[in-house]
Amino acid sequence: MVEKRNENTAWGMRPRKARGGIQTRSQRGDFAKNWWARRWIAALERLMDSRRLARGKYYARAGQVLSLEETSHGVFARVQGSRPAPYKVSISVTPLTDVQWERVLDVLVDQALFAAQLLAGEMPDQIEEAFSTAGVSLFPTQVNDLLTTCSCPDYANPCKHVAATHYILGERFDEDPFLLFRLRGRTQEQILAALRARRTGNGISQPEAAPTIPTPVEETGPALESDAQRFWEIGAELQTFSVSIRPPALIQPILQRLGEPETDSSITLRGQLEDSYQAITQAALSLAYGDFGLPPEEETDASREP
Repeated sequence: MVEKRNENTAWGMRPRKARGGIQTRSQRGDFAKNWWARRWIAALERLMDSRRLARGKYYARAGQVLSLEETSHGVFARVQGSRPAPYKVSISVTPLTDVQWERVLDVLVDQALFAAQLLAGEMPDQIEEAFSTAGVSLFPTQVNDLLTTCSCPDYANPCKHVAATHYILGERFDEDPFLLFRLRGRTQEQILAALRARRTGNGISQPEAAPTIPTPVEETGPALESDAQRFWEIGAELQTFSVSIRPPALIQPILQRLGEPETDSSITLRGQLEDSYQAITQAALSLAYGDFGLPPEEETDASREP
């Protein structure tokens, strides 16, 4: 039997410099921006050895993860270690059973806001409570929820290559919250279809009502010619009409709903357009409120960003 040696002692701790690796957005501080991605990182750090994670974080920020792709069973990554050939890493999350998913969907269908946010590609803030009510968890809660493998000679699991992949995966969750659902066994389309079926009853789509033709109404107001001089004035009916200008509740909803185009690049369309969307939002707020800014009750994190 060939003894499996630990890479740390047999080949040293310093990895080969990677070329073309995935560049993380975070170079210091915490990984991930959105709450669901941070929740994944928190679950990871609670379940795994902190020393391994620290070295994995270094690998992730150094660009040692060369590629990360979704598979039918989870994700597959190539990570550059101290040997010439990159190591092969796989990570999968124990999927929920059909019965468990049915319970989750029964809870979700009672929340109209959940369905609206999911349709827009946004992860609802209270989604964890919905899963908890159904008796399950969306995020890993025990070591057995995660199955990881690596082709490196390190005995420990997770090794630093697996840990690095976990952090890169956390940033992917930032861009695609439905990746977490897919790892748990359901796609965005499957979830939304099941919610629609429950709302219409028995999964049978209801026929659309025939369009009604409005009955012509005789014009009783004054002729346009008689009010031509006041055409651009605001009528009395609009004096109490108010407009509230604020940052959008859902960021990039259309792009999130359509999903990312299929490319070989690790750069995402949503990531590329994020700064532009924020700049447009700030320009609109500045145009509306000038130098006064938003009223205190209207301020949000987005409006306070430089």
